[in-house]
Amino acid sequence: MKTQNTSFSMKKAINILLFIIFSLFAALQLNDKDGWIWFIVYGIVAIIHLYAAFKTLNQMLIWVLVLGLSIYCIFHIPYLIEWMQVEDKSEIFGEMVYEKPYLEGTREFLGLLIAIIALSFKLKRKK
Repeated sequence: MKTQNTSFSMKKAINILLFIIFSLFAALQLNDKDGWIWFIVYGIVAIIHLYAAFKTLNQMLIWVLVLGLSIYCIFHIPYLIEWMQVEDKSEIFGEMVYEKPYLEGTREFLGLLIAIIALSFKLKRKK
């Protein structure tokens, strides 16, 4: 019984931590020109984790979100490919350069990938 409580507490703590992280991701998007899109994406992922800390999630909802984010992620692959072909990979960590839209596109791809991975952990089967 103690193992179940410890496991439950750990899952709850991880969900709350992910809620905080994705809430911060959402807040950081508010200064971007298309920030409202990313605020909604990261906000939904944050809310899902907060909800999962206290209640059982509907697996179909998670599948729909993962599928939707995956489809959106696919549209960013050309930016990722373009970034992979440049010599200076470190510019991904610098400021946005409007002459290089692949930087923002690659960052968006990576953000979507992080969100997909975080939600995918909710799809684990219980034994």
